[in-house]
Amino acid sequence: MINVQRVAREIKTVGLYDLVMQDIQRAMNKKKLSEEEICRALHDNPHLLEDYMQTNVEYNLSNIHLRDIEISDLKNDCKSKAQEVNANLVKLKELEKYTLDFEQSATLVIIFSIEFFVLFSVQYFIVLLNLKEWQSLIYALFASTVAIAYWYGKKESRLYAKNKKIYDELYMQTLKLIEELEESGCIQKSALMIEECEEHV
Repeated sequence: MINVQRVAREIKTVGLYDLVMQDIQRAMNKKKLSEEEICRALHDNPHLLEDYMQTNVEYNLSNIHLRDIEISDLKNDCKSKAQEVNANLVKLKELEKYTLDFEQSATLVIIFSIEFFVLFSVQYFIVLLNLKEWQSLIYALFASTVAIAYWYGKKESRLYAKNKKIYDELYMQTLKLIEELEESGCIQKSALMIEECEEHV
């Protein structure tokens, strides 16, 4: 459900993907690359396509380059399958954020930021406010916040893993439905491809 031609064009022209472009240039051992050469590099080096997709998820951009299927002209089995595809696309876009590695997610950054703030506050209370007699209690409170942060981080990590599994299964199911619709002559997948991202325009 990803339009590789669009990916190549965006990597070449959109500054957001400069790091991906530099990796492709290194892989191809060439500075100036055409879109076809970028497509070839992405095909030969799947991790570069993963980097592009990861960048999109980090910036809340979708890697699903398909528009909804217009169902008004479809009949019977085609119509019900198309409706299922459209519903799946909505779910996939909602779950897409869970395809990001939890270690690189905003959730983990927030947890670390809060803990850093708590640690700073602990030092402030003890040293600047001269609360040395309360030091043990303050450190115990800090330790409890670390334990809570650890528990919450583990819980979120499990949530990411669970939703990533759901996403992967739904993705494959949707691809199969699209292939069946195309084989039945109900749709042309190429006509559903979104050629450019509105956020980049």
